[in-house]
Amino acid sequence: MAEVPVTIAALYRFAPLGDLQMLRVELMALCTAEDIRGTLLIAGEGINGTIAGTADSIALVIRRLRALPGCAELDVKYARADAMPFGRMKVRIKREIVTLGAGDLDPARNAGTYLDPTEWNALLEDPDVVLIDTRNAYEVAIGTFDGALDPETRAFGEFPAWFDAKAAEWRAEGRKPKLAMFCTGGIRCEKSTAFARERGFEEVYHLRGGILRYLEEMPEAASRWQGDCFVFDERVAVGHGLQPGGHVMCRACGLPVAADALDRHRAECAGHGACS
Repeated sequence: MAEVPVTIAALYRFAPLGDLQMLRVELMALCTAEDIRGTLLIAGEGINGTIAGTADSIALVIRRLRALPGCAELDVKYARADAMPFGRMKVRIKREIVTLGAGDLDPARNAGTYLDPTEWNALLEDPDVVLIDTRNAYEVAIGTFDGALDPETRAFGEFPAWFDAKAAEWRAEGRKPKLAMFCTGGIRCEKSTAFARERGFEEVYHLRGGILRYLEEMPEAASRWQGDCFVFDERVAVGHGLQPGGHVMCRACGLPVAADALDRHRAECAGHGACS
């Protein structure tokens, strides 16, 4: 397979799935037969994962996933690579396909309103909108939308406590603002909007396809995005047009660092042992 260009598919869909054990066995058998590698997470709330293989094999698996109940509109983002990026195939059953730890939510039915990039830009012109970045602090540090709140979380599971504290501030001010939430590919902000609606916020919006789709479709001249977008693969970060960004990964501490600041970063980290 290393001699054939590899297709990488990052996918997710919130949908009610049943008989997870049988589904796990079926997907594992299909991916193994097609020499597909990567990880799929399945839960009662849906499916999430990244897989890689030949274009034909990936297309076959995507067709099967879209045949699952509620998964016809499975969100898939494709990329190409010269070599297989994963060592093996894993299909895991989880309580949540993205861990928020906020009890039983129903993102498939109770998420906020999707907005495409043009609609997103229009919404951000509204002074009554509170813009929230649902990603972790190290992601926000290298790029975000102008004016977005940074929850400064280390993991997605910290978001509910931050949101509840912020909501208490809004209540004390007599406010219930419109909320606009975003993340890298859409899954975290979709679940965050379901959480916000469960907390009583009615006007909640999220960016369809996340930052990546926005950077792919929105001309830079009209963009509200500043900086790079961290991605969970060998590219480290991308900019407008999904072109490679100006960041590299520090292999010792695992954080994205501006390429021209890597030596300084290593020297600073070495002082407390992280990158020594």
